[in-house]
Amino acid sequence: QVQLAESGGASVQSGGSLRLSCAASRLTVSSALMGWFRQAPGKAREGVACLNRYGSLEYADSVKGRFTISRDNADNTLYLQMSDLKFEDTAMYYCAAAASEDSSMLSLREDRYKTWGQGTQVTVST
Repeated sequence: QVQLAESGGASVQSGGSLRLSCAASRLTVSSALMGWFRQAPGKAREGVACLNRYGSLEYADSVKGRFTISRDNADNTLYLQMSDLKFEDTAMYYCAAAASEDSSMLSLREDRYKTWGQGTQVTVST
């Protein structure tokens, strides 16, 4: 069974930085479409960034220029480097993996992804 485990969430001040990690088991991160999503209280979950097997990237407009998605093939881990954090970035952040047949795609739609981690909380204070 594929498992994803996020870590790295914390409370930071506005303008600060964090790096989230997503360790995968029974899944090769470099061979899959992987995404980061977030959900703020009272809001729908939204796609933040994704990375496919070919290394192509996509970002939500709200995070372009501030967030960077990447992977470490040796550690089989997905990352989200977040800088210049804003109060509105406060949310639970989730890592997700799409089905193998979607590995060449790019999508920030949550219905494209079939495996999800438990999430890690990011809180940004002003």
